[in-house]
Amino acid sequence: MLRAVGASQAVTVAGLADRLNVSPMTIRRDLETLAGQGKLTRVHGGAVPVGATLPAAFNPASFGENVAHRLHEKDRIGRAAAALVHDGETILIDVGTTTLQLAHHLHGRSLTVITSNLAAYEELLPDESIQLILLGGVVDRHYRSLAGFLAEEALRHVRADRLFLSASAIRGGDLSVLDDTAVDVRIKRSMIAAASQVVLVADAEKFSQTRPVRVCGPDELDVLITDASAPEAVLSAFETAGVRVIRA
Repeated sequence: MLRAVGASQAVTVAGLADRLNVSPMTIRRDLETLAGQGKLTRVHGGAVPVGATLPAAFNPASFGENVAHRLHEKDRIGRAAAALVHDGETILIDVGTTTLQLAHHLHGRSLTVITSNLAAYEELLPDESIQLILLGGVVDRHYRSLAGFLAEEALRHVRADRLFLSASAIRGGDLSVLDDTAVDVRIKRSMIAAASQVVLVADAEKFSQTRPVRVCGPDELDVLITDASAPEAVLSAFETAGVRVIRA
């Protein structure tokens, strides 16, 4: 691990896990140990050599900054997503700032909401008409979320009418939904398995991003909600694949 950090000047947890064929949890634990010994600097998502300048990729915007980024587009997506929900339903809300906008538009509804999104939980907490089920797990303060095996285990015991799934990126070539780490993917896969309908909410910027880990393909999606500036050719490809596309 130290050789990898020194050779590349920056490593990710996901990259080390793949390279060394161990779990991300093991990588995180060992990075914390090495950081405690002063042999490297631990950063969000990975590590850099002691004294190195933090690369931009390891200096993510705060949750508040992400909420404000493309807020109007995310709000329109959230409103369109809320319009799909019927009173009496049980819905799963994934982590992220676009799904937070969905929560903004659910007030006053008679629903059961299952989520690992702490920001969405806090948004809906005052609304007594909504029954809240908060998945367990380790708190990720940066992403305002819960993750880990406790969340995965909880998802084995719930069923939802629909899941509102977030994405870090969407690959235009094969229409794959992508994310950052295998840990995040396991949670998303468990959510997909627990839902009768899967609704992907993603603003147009996600179509120009890339991430290392595949969550699912279009065959596991029912609906995609995005904004008007998303690439039309990719949206048409989703429709051809049988996914209903809503341009918010």
